[in-house]
Amino acid sequence: MSGKAEQADGDLTGITISYLLNGYAILKVPETRMEEVSAWTEIEYLEKPKRLFFAVNEGRRVSCVNSLQVGGLGLTDSITGSALFGRGILAAVIDSGIDYAHPDFRHEDGTTRIVNLWDQTLDRIFDSDEINEALAQPSEQMRYEIVPSRDISGHGTHVAGICAGNGRASGGLYRGMAPEASLLIVKMGTADPDGFPRTTELMLAVDYVLRRAKELGRPVAVNISFGNNYGSHRGNSLVESYLSEVSSYWKSAIVTGTENEGASKIHAAGSFFSEHLGNGASQYATDSSSRMPQQAGEILQGQTDAVIEFSVGEYEPTLNLQLWKSYEDQFEIYIRHPDGTVYGPLEKTIRTQRYSTDGTELLIYYGEPSPYSSDQEIYFDLIPIGEYVTPGIWELILRPVRIIDGQYDLWLPGQAVLSAGTGFLFPSVDNTITIPATAQKVISVAAYDAAFDSYASFSGRGGDSCFFPLKPDLCAPGVNIISCAPGGGYSSKSGTSMAAPFVTGASALLMEWGILQGKDPYLYGEKIKAYLRRGAKRMPGFSVYPNSQVGYGALCVRDSLSDGAGGLQLYSR
Repeated sequence: MSGKAEQADGDLTGITISYLLNGYAILKVPETRMEEVSAWTEIEYLEKPKRLFFAVNEGRRVSCVNSLQVGGLGLTDSITGSALFGRGILAAVIDSGIDYAHPDFRHEDGTTRIVNLWDQTLDRIFDSDEINEALAQPSEQMRYEIVPSRDISGHGTHVAGICAGNGRASGGLYRGMAPEASLLIVKMGTADPDGFPRTTELMLAVDYVLRRAKELGRPVAVNISFGNNYGSHRGNSLVESYLSEVSSYWKSAIVTGTENEGASKIHAAGSFFSEHLGNGASQYATDSSSRMPQQAGEILQGQTDAVIEFSVGEYEPTLNLQLWKSYEDQFEIYIRHPDGTVYGPLEKTIRTQRYSTDGTELLIYYGEPSPYSSDQEIYFDLIPIGEYVTPGIWELILRPVRIIDGQYDLWLPGQAVLSAGTGFLFPSVDNTITIPATAQKVISVAAYDAAFDSYASFSGRGGDSCFFPLKPDLCAPGVNIISCAPGGGYSSKSGTSMAAPFVTGASALLMEWGILQGKDPYLYGEKIKAYLRRGAKRMPGFSVYPNSQVGYGALCVRDSLSDGAGGLQLYSR
């Protein structure tokens, strides 16, 4: 509950309230007054006992949805005549900013559709009055003197156009999914030099848009079209846990793309059991009393060693690598330099270790489990002594001591920031979804090519292991998508960054239908994800759903609001 029910305008006669921690409460309400009480503004969510929920509300949830079809600017119900435009819903885009002067983000009278624009790089929040004042100026220079926020890369403008552009600059041709939604924009700030990449800025941005949406009393669909590889990808890092927690705050849906690492060389994985034992053993130990000589030929003599090879291309200014494993597993780690020299075994101490090699300094950090995760990270930083990291084939050699779990995963930074020759020699395409799309309760979106009705090979993939969350949730168009560009025109871009706002806009339409039109007042959060999954279409080439490439299938808003949609054959893993 968002406030004390004793302060509500409603009549409390016959109602008893028991307050619990963290805003929860138990209400005993006469059945005849349930509809009245559920409409109180102090109540964010009210759930009846399960027996009553299915008996009373299931029919309402699916009423007047079978006849939904595409028409006009939105989805038109041929029975009620209502249409879905995203009207009354906030579309929040956390990205590189926005060209707020673009016609597609303005009303017919030229005023802005943006409620607030928080530019983290300027540490300023601009409201609609300030933006309208800027838009009224006779020159661009004068406009940017009032609201100096710009989208330099054009990424955020493109994403916002897919999600909620109204197509004014194209006569409606390139309108977005929710063309009448109001926009709430956050331009991401630069990463804190002492922090991990952008996670602090992201968490602040999500906190802001959710709080602002609640202040305005309007449902919000949040779009996050970026990610990184820092973490175990198991949904239990701080930012992943945070997003899963706040996804239950207010009437919201948080959508994120799986990023574009599906065909890259940034992930490697293995298991000591599957690769070296093959007998299903759950535990074994090796004699580690003798230390291996610092000779390349001898260190590979042990048949149970795992060797991970990665190439460093020319002119790589710096490189980091993460190894994630179960804390219970114990193995020695050696590093082979391209010149054949082997360093190790590394000390298993929770501190930074330094090794100076020919041309490159190695910094290694052994992490600890956290209160939220039993995984252990071992972090490797390759820092050039001169200008560039030593190019060539490097190796990590893992020598088991006592193995219980056996699984290990390694990630490099995103391929886009690496030189062409850098990557694992034997990469794994599984578990290439980036963080935060791995957060359990966000809606994770892969990309497909709508022109050929085929999976986009670059789209980040989930895994088939029980160690990782079941992702992605679904896919959406992400190849050659035309949308808004800074300057008032349009451009074509590809990526899961383009697929995610299709689903964000779809979430806005579902919330308009459910919450604002009264078809389902609790249609947000995990419930939106369930609707989207249920209505997702099968795609050619896939027989098992959900799967690691397209999840439950391709986005289909009509079927997500139709009774009996789906028909997917589900397999539990």
